[in-house]
Amino acid sequence: MFYGRENQKKTLLNMIKKEEQMISLIYGRRRIGKSELIKQSLKETDVKSIYYECKQTSEQNNVDSLAEIIGDFFNFPKPSFSSIEDLLHFLFKKSEEAPLILVFDEYPYLRENVKGLDSILQSVIDQYKDTSHMKFIICGSYVDTMKELLSKQNPLYGRIDVTIDLKPMDYYESSLFYKDFSDEDKVRLYSVFGGVPYYNRLIDASMSVRENIINLIASPGARLENEVSMYLSSEISKITNANEVFEALAKGFSKYKDILDQSHVSSGPTLIDVLDKLIRMDVVKKEAPINDENNKKKAGYFISDNLSLFYYKYIFRNISRMNVMDAEVFYDKYINEDFETEYVPKIFEDICKQYLIRMNKAGKTEEIFEKIGKYYYDDPATKRNGEFDVVTLDDKGYIFYEAKFKKEPITESMIQEEIAQVDKTGLSCYKYGFISKSGFCCEAANDRILISLEELYQ
Repeated sequence: MFYGRENQKKTLLNMIKKEEQMISLIYGRRRIGKSELIKQSLKETDVKSIYYECKQTSEQNNVDSLAEIIGDFFNFPKPSFSSIEDLLHFLFKKSEEAPLILVFDEYPYLRENVKGLDSILQSVIDQYKDTSHMKFIICGSYVDTMKELLSKQNPLYGRIDVTIDLKPMDYYESSLFYKDFSDEDKVRLYSVFGGVPYYNRLIDASMSVRENIINLIASPGARLENEVSMYLSSEISKITNANEVFEALAKGFSKYKDILDQSHVSSGPTLIDVLDKLIRMDVVKKEAPINDENNKKKAGYFISDNLSLFYYKYIFRNISRMNVMDAEVFYDKYINEDFETEYVPKIFEDICKQYLIRMNKAGKTEEIFEKIGKYYYDDPATKRNGEFDVVTLDDKGYIFYEAKFKKEPITESMIQEEIAQVDKTGLSCYKYGFISKSGFCCEAANDRILISLEELYQ
């Protein structure tokens, strides 16, 4: 089954329908579903296509492999090409006769073995731009390499018609992979496996959440035990620095100075390089409060990939213990309690933020908000400062949201207590929102928004 990605699929299909030559660039981290998106789009069009996954071999080996596919495609004996340039000229020339889709998946593998490949593509694209009906899709997982194709210094600059930077799915699209679970368990599963389709596809509906976690990541030899470290190693040359940074972030240190103090990264510039790389890889995000966005001191770094967060919080630091213990005993001792009381409730806040964004994009919020995020406060009375995690800003002002992933329903006294605490900080809200796992024991009112867990998955 193929879930989600409707907007991206629509973008690709619209490109394919065009009469003229079109070039598309699709990139995103490993396992994010780029290839599946392309393959699904190809299934939904009548335009004939040649799909080729580039290999980490010589140019001639790639040319020969692609030539076999071309021979089968056109139903004639395998043609002979002396170079990838000759092969491309052949296909673009053919696309003058009838529309053709050509896909180069994992383009960086071919690029590193063909000198000047970007220039070769530029030359071919320019030569046939007015005559061919080629739809050429270039896809790759090495994000830095793929983004380089869009830079002004690159020969392909200005030749890319459609760019898709494929991000992890949100909580709702991710839940489509495990729709047989309860809404509560959907929150728990997303908290671990996040929005990466490959991970979500491995979830077994016949097992409990606990069993899936143990089976997939929290036991020796688990399918995803080495997934995080393998992904980092493929993108970062010095994995030690990344491990240091992730450990500090997983412990809750988010400010630059605290990360530098807690980790053993050699210097500030090195730390900046590592953080920048992790942000480009979509595993770390940098957030500043919406009421002080330009204040660098108040900005924080957070792990945005849930599997990475889970791994560094529970597995990485306890790997030796896990390897000598029964998997269920290990889970109960080092994961279970903190996971239920601290970890999942924290991720639930992010899920609620995603829900509000979904509603806002669909025009289903009472007021369309322009900003959502953390709100920084400084309480002079108690000499305390801090942040509220989910606050929106619209034309009328701020709305404060409290997300509760607890067994007890939210009561009127709990609401009044939260409102009083918010008022003490100086945050002026015209409404207060409450999102509850276990519902409410209170009356609706004009100054509040009450959202149940079920509404998040409708």
